[in-house]
Amino acid sequence: MKHNKSKAALLLTVLIVSSLAATACGNSNDSGTAEPASTASPATDNASSDTPKLEPYKLKLVYEGAPQADEAIVEEALNKLLTEKINATIDLAPIDWGAWDDKINLMIASREPVDVLFTASWNGYAKNVAKGAYLDLGPLLDEYGQGIKDSLDPAFLNGSKINGKNYGVPTNKELASSGGIVYRKDIADELGIDMSQVKKIEDLEAVYKIVKEKKPNMYPLYTTGGTFAAHSFVELDFLGDTTIPGAIDKNGADAVVKPAEDFPQYLNALKVTRDYFLKGYVNKDAATSQTSSLDAYKTGNVFSTVEPLKPGKAEEIASATALDGKLAQITLTGKTVATSETTGAMLAVSSTSKNPERAMMLINLLHTDQEIVNLLNFGIEGTHFTLAGNVMTQTDKSGQYAPGVAWELGNQFLNYVWNTEAPDKWEQFKKFNEGAKSSPALGFTFDSEPVKSEVGALANVLREYQKALETGSVDLDEMLPKYIAAQKSAGLDKVIAEKQRQLDEFLASKK
Repeated sequence: MKHNKSKAALLLTVLIVSSLAATACGNSNDSGTAEPASTASPATDNASSDTPKLEPYKLKLVYEGAPQADEAIVEEALNKLLTEKINATIDLAPIDWGAWDDKINLMIASREPVDVLFTASWNGYAKNVAKGAYLDLGPLLDEYGQGIKDSLDPAFLNGSKINGKNYGVPTNKELASSGGIVYRKDIADELGIDMSQVKKIEDLEAVYKIVKEKKPNMYPLYTTGGTFAAHSFVELDFLGDTTIPGAIDKNGADAVVKPAEDFPQYLNALKVTRDYFLKGYVNKDAATSQTSSLDAYKTGNVFSTVEPLKPGKAEEIASATALDGKLAQITLTGKTVATSETTGAMLAVSSTSKNPERAMMLINLLHTDQEIVNLLNFGIEGTHFTLAGNVMTQTDKSGQYAPGVAWELGNQFLNYVWNTEAPDKWEQFKKFNEGAKSSPALGFTFDSEPVKSEVGALANVLREYQKALETGSVDLDEMLPKYIAAQKSAGLDKVIAEKQRQLDEFLASKK
């Protein structure tokens, strides 16, 4: 085990050092608003020079997020740039948060023609690889993704492999993970609540009690899914795909795979959430609502949300919800690093794409072209924001295009920052990675192919029980035993045994 710890520590050091180098490389642009440098990779340069030889092609990009009012005019602006670069146009196809699971599963099952899909460890990456939903990107990365390979920390691509192959290109972002809340600081100040006293989830009881009493029309805690039971909060490593049961403790001394229900911190999170739900602190429709937390914040009736945190998370949400200067964040866990962070946001090429080469060219541009990635993330300069250097200021039309999902798409280190954010935001990201504790399984991603039938059956069980339990919407004493029994009947033990077998082989190969 000492060897495993030393290996994990070494890999974490490589992650951080490489990230700093990648960040330095990633701050180039082609719009003249930052350090002058070429943003097109060799592959993109070749594509641009050969544009007359490329047939016109319309790319469909599917990602998780609310559709925007000005989507059409942003598409039009993107089309001008993409036609020049790779002779392509684009169909932006965001799927709202509450509808994502059902719609993306139907899209994959029906083999709907799509080019680029968002995926992540927390929404079925490994499971969908086993279904054949995504292409092996190896040859495409080599030929059309040189800009990605030049700017992205190698640990991201290495850490997101399944059985030695890349099926997704990770977002260039933070590496460490922590859990906490984002909250309405202006409301806390108005009500005289001292948020500095909040150190753990139980401490929120006193806060939420005051909010409910003084602001009866405000949700103390709004959620549409898991709250304090989320993997970033309970610090469990689900080995590359949080939708497949079986995890290890990131802070543990061993690497024993167990159901989440066997970990005391997970059970405690369920109990606290249930208590808060019964006291009226959690929105009653938490298990069924399709209104995203961003849209809920816009109503003015939400005090807090549970979030995976990073530097500037509150400011990012504030910018997307017209709450600038009114939000703050509190970290309630330690900092950890696991493979789930390297696979926490990725773009995959769909196996139904009719032009995978052009799809990879698009992903490459999102990692190298500052003008394109900012246009996609924030809209049109002069319409949705004004720009001074790399700092954006909102306009009266900012709300017409505010997807709030820049962390899903491409290279975050190319993104502009809002004037309400820290100007050294990306430097803060570097510091955030320092001192994070690495999971014993850092670098490992589970291959679900050998147990894909059981994984499919378990997905139905999780769909029936998990959200209701993790939002506190149902009685634990009654439903938790049923949930555990249903998982057992669906093949849980076989899946956990296979996870353990693969993990043991991985750890043995690292000694």
